[in-house]
Amino acid sequence: QVQLVESGGGLVQSGGSLRLSCAASGNIFVFNAMGWYRQAPGKQRELAATITSGDRANYADSVKGRFTISRDSAKNTVYLQMNSLKPEDAAIYYCNLWYRTLDNTALEVWGQGTLVTVSS
Repeated sequence: QVQLVESGGGLVQSGGSLRLSCAASGNIFVFNAMGWYRQAPGKQRELAATITSGDRANYADSVKGRFTISRDSAKNTVYLQMNSLKPEDAAIYYCNLWYRTLDNTALEVWGQGTLVTVSS
C-alpha cells in the first residue's frame, strides 16, 4: 500500500515563502507523476503543479513564476517551493501520485492535505 506524507504547511504573511514536502512510501514499481493540488474554502480542488518521471513540470497559470516543483527520485519525494505568496494561495494543499504496480496497474493516491494560510 502506497502512502503519502505531507509536511511544510503553515501560516505566512503575504509575500512570504513556504516549502511543502511530500514523501511516498510503499511499492511504487513505476513512478508516473507527482504533484500538488489545492482546495480553498468553497472552491473546487485545482491543480497547482505537477512533475513527471521525466522531470517535466506543469504549473497552473496562477502560480507560474512564483512556485517551483521539484523531486528527489531516490527518496520518492516531491517538493513545492512557494514564493511571493498571496492571500488567494491560501488553501489545503494535497499531494497526488500516479504510479504503476508490478502488474502494470495504474493507481492514484492522495495525501491527507496540509493547510497553507496567507495573511494579508
